[in-house]
Amino acid sequence: MTALPKLGAIWVYLAASPLLELTITLIAYLIAQTLYAKARFNPLANPVLIAVALLVAVLEITGVAALFGASHQTLASLAPKSATTPIAMAVASEICGIPSLTAVLVISTGVFGAVFARAILNGLKIAEPEVRGFALGIGTARAFQVSEQMGAFAGLGMGLNGVFTAFVVPVVVRWLGG
Repeated sequence: MTALPKLGAIWVYLAASPLLELTITLIAYLIAQTLYAKARFNPLANPVLIAVALLVAVLEITGVAALFGASHQTLASLAPKSATTPIAMAVASEICGIPSLTAVLVISTGVFGAVFARAILNGLKIAEPEVRGFALGIGTARAFQVSEQMGAFAGLGMGLNGVFTAFVVPVVVRWLGG
């Protein structure tokens, strides 16, 4: 009997709060917990860290930066950051972004990937060179050092990402009213 009033109080709280955000947070944690279990509870696959990374990705993708007053130029500079620097700068310029800011973001993303990708992939027990190479994408030079097969898939991933960014990002930005 005592559980019902507590449940009712929780529901009243949830009904008055942003339920969508709570749902997204719980889904991110469940995904992260599943990855953690698949990685045999390896500490590198910490579910809280993964959930936070997933939430940051969702927030960036959904344009939450706009809610915090980021200018259109700043938002347009964030959009193409996962392509190669020349492609990303050209796309940022086309969608009225700041190419120099985009270059910094692209290079930072590449450095982060170069430093942490191997540990993340090892922690998730991903051993297939095709998957590792495709996941590295922009880390193509490093992938070729490991194996030609991994380097080939990294080049494929980088090329597909470049084409996707060059063609899709400008359309999506215009569609969103940019």
